[in-house]
Amino acid sequence: MIVTSSCDLPGYRIEQVISPVFGLTVRSRNAFSQAGAGFKSMFGGELKGMTKNLEDSRSQVIERMEAKAEELGADAVVAFRFDTSDMDGTWTEICAYGTAVVVAPLSA
Repeated sequence: MIVTSSCDLPGYRIEQVISPVFGLTVRSRNAFSQAGAGFKSMFGGELKGMTKNLEDSRSQVIERMEAKAEELGADAVVAFRFDTSDMDGTWTEICAYGTAVVVAPLSA
């Protein structure tokens, strides 16, 4: 699956636009991790546990978006983006989205 943040793919022609696709997860915050992160933020530095959680979440939503695109018969996703939102201060929604397309290589 080709995934790009651009609206076109150099070397390929978009043959068919299928549909918008997305992958989504909602994560709750661990009270102990949140307290530790709050304490660490007073002194500065990277919040490694939070960083790992965000990396894992982003990987998961990309995989879900790609699976949906594949299910619809696409072989690429263009105009790929991430979105996050805070829900009630305790949950975080993380979304990967783009447009599922069928592409063909350009002739040489």
